[in-house]
Amino acid sequence: MSQPGKDFETLLHREAPLEVERMGLTWLVGAAIATAMLWQVPGGDYILYPFTILATWFHEMGHGLMAVLLGGQFQQLQIFGNGSGVASYAISRSLGPIGPGLVAAAGPMGPPLAGAALILASRSFTTASLSLKILGSFLLISTLIWVRSPFGLVAIPLLGLIILGISLKAPRWMQGFAIQFLGVQACVSTYHQLDYLFSYSAGSLGLSDTAQMEKYLLLPYWFWGGLMAIASLIILIQSLRVAYRSV
Repeated sequence: MSQPGKDFETLLHREAPLEVERMGLTWLVGAAIATAMLWQVPGGDYILYPFTILATWFHEMGHGLMAVLLGGQFQQLQIFGNGSGVASYAISRSLGPIGPGLVAAAGPMGPPLAGAALILASRSFTTASLSLKILGSFLLISTLIWVRSPFGLVAIPLLGLIILGISLKAPRWMQGFAIQFLGVQACVSTYHQLDYLFSYSAGSLGLSDTAQMEKYLLLPYWFWGGLMAIASLIILIQSLRVAYRSV
C-alpha cells in the first residue's frame, strides 16, 4: 500500500544519487539566475549559445502557434546564427485588436507556460521521458514545417536529436532532471532580451512585442513588459515548488 504523498515524489528524489537529489533544486534555481543574468551582458548570448538558440525557438514558436490557434497561418520561422529570429504569420482581421495582441503576447509568455508543463512532467518517469520525446520530436517537426533559414535548418534539428538521445539513452533520474532543466530554460527565455521587453522598437522589424500589445491592447509597453517579466518568474517559482514539494 502506498504511503500518502509518496506517489507524488519527484523522479529526481526517487532515483537520483543522494548528492544529486540534494543539489537538484539548488542547481535549477542557480541555472535560472545565471542564465537570465548572462543573457544581459555582452557576449552572454554566445556563452549560453545552445540555450540562446532554444530560447529564440521557444519565443518565435509562441507567436506562430498562437496565430494557428486563432485560426490564422504560421507561415515560416527563421532563426539566425546571432541568436535572433522572426516568425511570419497571418491572422484574420475579424478578430479585431485582440488577435494581434494575443499573438504578440504569446512570444514572451507561451514559453513559460510550456516550461511549467515540462517541469511538472518530471514528477513521474513516464511523463518525463514522454515529454523529452515530444519536445525533441517537435523540434524536428517544426524544422520540416516552418523553419526556412539555413542556420535554423541545421541548429534546430540538432537540438532535437540531442534531446531525443537523452530520452532514449540517459538514466531515468537524468531524464527527470533534463526535462526540469529544459523547462527552466523555457521559463527564463522571457529574459533572453530583457531590454527588448521594455523597448518600443524592434529595429528593422518594426514594433517590439510589448509595443504591439500597447497598440492593440492599450496600456503602455513598459506595463506589459513588467507584467510578463513578473508573471514568468511566478510561473517558474510555482512550478518548481509543486515539483519539489515532497523533497
